[in-house]
Amino acid sequence: MRVLAAVFSGLMVALPSIASDQPPPLPVEPIGIVETLPREYPESWFFVHDAAFYHMSDGKVWVLDTAEDKLAEQVKGSFNVSMIGNTKQSAKRAEIYATETFQPRGTRGARIDVLTIWDQVNLSAVAEVVLPPGKRFMGLPERDALLLLNEERWLAVANFSPAASVTLVDLEERRIIGEVATPGCVLTYPTGKRGFSSLCADGRFLSTELAADGSVVAQVRTAAFFDSDDSPIFERPAYIGNMAYFPSFSGEVIPVDVSGKVAKVGPAWHLVPEEERAQNWAPGGIGITAEDDLGRFYVLMHPDARDGSHNEGGAEVWVYDPAKQARVARIALREWGLSLAVSRGSEPRLLVTNPVDMSLELYDALSGEFLKTITGLGQNTPLMLFGAR
Repeated sequence: MRVLAAVFSGLMVALPSIASDQPPPLPVEPIGIVETLPREYPESWFFVHDAAFYHMSDGKVWVLDTAEDKLAEQVKGSFNVSMIGNTKQSAKRAEIYATETFQPRGTRGARIDVLTIWDQVNLSAVAEVVLPPGKRFMGLPERDALLLLNEERWLAVANFSPAASVTLVDLEERRIIGEVATPGCVLTYPTGKRGFSSLCADGRFLSTELAADGSVVAQVRTAAFFDSDDSPIFERPAYIGNMAYFPSFSGEVIPVDVSGKVAKVGPAWHLVPEEERAQNWAPGGIGITAEDDLGRFYVLMHPDARDGSHNEGGAEVWVYDPAKQARVARIALREWGLSLAVSRGSEPRLLVTNPVDMSLELYDALSGEFLKTITGLGQNTPLMLFGAR
C-alpha cells in the first residue's frame, strides 16, 4: 500500500507539468455550414466520373480544379451516381443530370430508375424524375447517353433494354414528356434545333424530328455509311460547332453535319499520315475523343493495333485541325491512357486517366508538356472525364 501511495503521489506531481506541455484545446467548430461553388465553373475545372467498377452502387463524380497543386484544394466536391449511370451538365441551367438505379434492399428488391437533378452550386440533389424501370442505358459511361435539346429545356435519355428508345424529360416541369422508339438504333446525338439522331447497327443514322410538345414529326434513316462487321466505328464523336467527328477502328474519321433535321454524313479522311500507317496506329480507349475552344479535336491513339485493341487505350493523344483535315500535334503520354477530356478556354489543359493506377495526368494541350499527376482523391475507376462548363 505504501508503494502504491508513493506512485500515485508521484503521478499527481507530474501531471501538471505534462499538461503544461500540451497545446491548448482546439476551439469548437461550428456545424451546419455548407460551402457553395460558383454558378459558372472556372476553365480549369473537370468532372471525373468514377464508375466504381467493383462496387457500382457507389459510383461518384468528383469536381476537380486542376489549377491547384494540393489535393485539399483540387477537390471542390462530389456527388453520387449509383449503378453505372450517365451524367450531363447544363451550365445554362446550373444543373447536372444523372441517371441512377436503386434497389430498396441494396442488392435486391424492386428496381427504381431515376433521373437525379443536382444543383451545381451546392452539389445537392434538388429533384428526381422517376424513369420507366429497366429501360435506361446501363453500361460503361457514355457521353452521348444523355442529350440536352430544345434550348436545354428537354433532356433525352437513351434506353437499351435491349429494345432501343429515348425517354424525353421536361427539365422545367420535372416530368416525362414521352418515349420515342428507335428500333435498332442507340444513343442520342444532336440534330437540328429540336431533334436527335441515333446510331444504328446496320451502319445508318436514324434522325428524329420532334414537335413543340415532344411528339414525333418525322423519323428518317440515312444511307449506310459503315459496316459493323467490316468497317466498325466508335460511337464516341468529338463535336466542333455543328460537326461531329466519329473515329473508326481502322484509323479514319467520319465527319457528320448535325445542323439540320437529318444527320448528313461527309467523306471520311485518315487520322494517320500516310508515312506512318505501316506502324498501324489506331484509336482506342473509353473516352477517346474531346474538343477544345480553338476548333481542334483530340483522339487517343495506340500503335500496333489489332482486332480487339480498340478498348485498350493509347500511348499518345493526337490533335487535329478538321478544316485542314490534318494532325497538328501529337502528345506523348508519360503513362498509357484510357480516357481523356479537354478544358475550355484559350489555354486548354488535357486530362488523361492512367489505367495502371487509376491516377489522372494533366498536360498543357498546346505544348504537350506534362504538368502534374492528380491522385489520392479516393478514385477507383475514373473511366470518363469531362471538361466542366
